[in-house]
Amino acid sequence: MTSQVSSPAEQADSTVVGEQRKAAGTKDVRRLERVVIRFAGDSGDGMQLTGDRFTSETASFGNDLSTLPNFPAEIRAPAGTLPGVSSFQLHFADHDILTPGDAPNVLVAMNPAALKANVGDLPRGAEIIVNTDEFTRRAMQKVGYDASPLEDGSLDGYHVHPVPLTTLTVEALKEFDLSRKEAERSKNMFALGLLSWMYHRPTEGTEKFLRSKFAKKPDIAAANIAAYRAGWNFGETTEDFAVSYEVAPATTAFPPGTYRNISGNLALAYGLIAASLQTDLPLFLGSYPITPASDILHELSRHKNFGVRTFQAEDEIAGIGAALGAAFGGSLAVTTTSGPGVALKSETIGLAVSLELPLLVVDIQRGGPSTGLPTKTEQADLLQAMYGRNGEAPVPVVAPCTPADCFDAALEAARIAVTYRTPVFLLSDGYLANGSEPWRVPEPGELPDLAVRFAQGPNHSLEDGTEVFWPYKRDPHTLARPWAVPGTPGLEHRIGGIEKQDGTGNISYDPANHDFMVRTRQAKIDGVAVPDLEVDDPDGARTLVLGWGSTYGPITAAVRRLRGAGEAVAQAHLRHLNPFPANLGAVLKRYDKVMVPEMNLGQLATLVRAKYLVDAHSYNQVNGMPFKAEQLAAALKEAIDD
Repeated sequence: MTSQVSSPAEQADSTVVGEQRKAAGTKDVRRLERVVIRFAGDSGDGMQLTGDRFTSETASFGNDLSTLPNFPAEIRAPAGTLPGVSSFQLHFADHDILTPGDAPNVLVAMNPAALKANVGDLPRGAEIIVNTDEFTRRAMQKVGYDASPLEDGSLDGYHVHPVPLTTLTVEALKEFDLSRKEAERSKNMFALGLLSWMYHRPTEGTEKFLRSKFAKKPDIAAANIAAYRAGWNFGETTEDFAVSYEVAPATTAFPPGTYRNISGNLALAYGLIAASLQTDLPLFLGSYPITPASDILHELSRHKNFGVRTFQAEDEIAGIGAALGAAFGGSLAVTTTSGPGVALKSETIGLAVSLELPLLVVDIQRGGPSTGLPTKTEQADLLQAMYGRNGEAPVPVVAPCTPADCFDAALEAARIAVTYRTPVFLLSDGYLANGSEPWRVPEPGELPDLAVRFAQGPNHSLEDGTEVFWPYKRDPHTLARPWAVPGTPGLEHRIGGIEKQDGTGNISYDPANHDFMVRTRQAKIDGVAVPDLEVDDPDGARTLVLGWGSTYGPITAAVRRLRGAGEAVAQAHLRHLNPFPANLGAVLKRYDKVMVPEMNLGQLATLVRAKYLVDAHSYNQVNGMPFKAEQLAAALKEAIDD
């Protein structure tokens, strides 16, 4: 969340803030400010569903939260291997938080591979809940354990809870007419019930969800609910868990309103629908499935009631070609993809620049180059979005900073596209797309007015007085050309990829005209109205940390840490990357040192150095994972002291 409510250093160790309360015959209850939990198991163990359900109940309880799903890249790696480990990390608290947490306080490991892949991230003293049924000799040897880590002393620095999750689940479901294999599939629900007991999570929502999910298989629904309740009861009755924990609702973190938990891709889909309603244009998505953007296609395909039309094309080029055709026809046109798809779409994006039609190009960035790391995150498409086309083909670039902010970023990208008649890049990434946080549902009156006026008749008088329509006669304020819907009488005009004559839109090879049109298209993008950059600098700092996109959470958490330690440091975060805010140059010149953390090798830093001639210092990471606040704070402290 982005609330300005002050809070303790976000990544500090969990602190017991209340006295233990113990009633006769009940277990101790301790109150914590925050907790980081990671569910980990084989990609077939349902860890994403387990984490999602725990997150939903946590959101309904009123905690602030941030999540980090981590998927294996292989479609189906061999069971029990390290490449097949899937995890879901959730950070929830009684105050405003910004990241999924640097390190888990609790790890639920469903097998040896999950333990080995994640134990290195745990701080000493963390709790580990281990499914002992899976720690067979063969399973351990598969991931390189010569001896059982549960017995060789290697986990002595942690609080280990050995739980035979599979056996307990099968025993709990013995009354159901299920095979052992079918019963074992519910062990993730047993684990979810146990963790729900440990942290006093609501249960009604999950049980309702299971009934709905398996509505056509009521026996399976009943079995999952039984496993879930058995996990809860196990926590209540076993002596191995002597303490449960409470994390109070984050009552001061949220402004008044109606909230829901939302992922970045879902927020972006909702933002596109809202933009369609605010522009009063039908929404058309031309897309080819690609990780991690596919969820937007899936979600929008469910909303035909809002006039949404989705087209799953045979390839990336067909997807954007159809979207550009829809833009020509008067729709709010969108294409969604990731970096490899942007490469394929580049020629059509250049055509959209030449045709000067509104088109949203949504790039959910992932690790590259080429196919790269499909399920991991990166910010390495910025220069591709800026310059990845032949010729001078400038395009505005907008980037959200949190999962919930993807909603507002979609509206902003649509505003620019329809106002200035231009394709617009929206740069999200895998971290934002799959992560989630609470989102305040806006009131309709809070949404921007994006009303569009199509050309209705002639707009130019010839020397002989004849009234004609010139498709490239521009609005003097925005330099946008008129948007004429095909079939409007008298507005027939030619389009194509060859250079246009100013005004008439006729094909032109005149050098002077080409120079004028290139400079005019650039001036149109340079003139896009964007808000000034806001700087958070309460102490008159000499060092500025400048970020963009999903680095907002880790940067803000790191800056809070530094300020808590007495350091003076300023922070600013860019939403508009082309054009930059008009005051960016003046802001940069106020500081002796500018630090630019990015999940690439310094792309924003390169742009800032080139445009403003400031010695911006890069801090870079390209390991497919988001920054950790502690790591970033240490790097910024070193830069401040240098």
